[in-house]
Amino acid sequence: MHSKGNHAESVYLEKLGEELEHRGLEAFVMAPPGRVPSLYVVNPGARALEENVYAGRCSDGMMWFWWSWAERIGIADDLDQAATTITRVLALPRGRD
Repeated sequence: MHSKGNHAESVYLEKLGEELEHRGLEAFVMAPPGRVPSLYVVNPGARALEENVYAGRCSDGMMWFWWSWAERIGIADDLDQAATTITRVLALPRGRD
């Protein structure tokens, strides 16, 4: 993941955060000075289910969303797919909701 400037990353993270909030998750863009911005996402029904998501341009030139362990979530232009993946990962196990 390469990062040149943080504005584009923040815009993608804000859009993803809005989509995740529509799906019942809480999401906050965090952009401390001198750090790469991230989206903190938490399941309000089980606060232990949380993750930081990043956005960055890959060597293929495309903007991607990334898990904190540097695994791709999905292409940033497909908010629905990325939000679906994140929602699934942060969901309560069936029978516990």
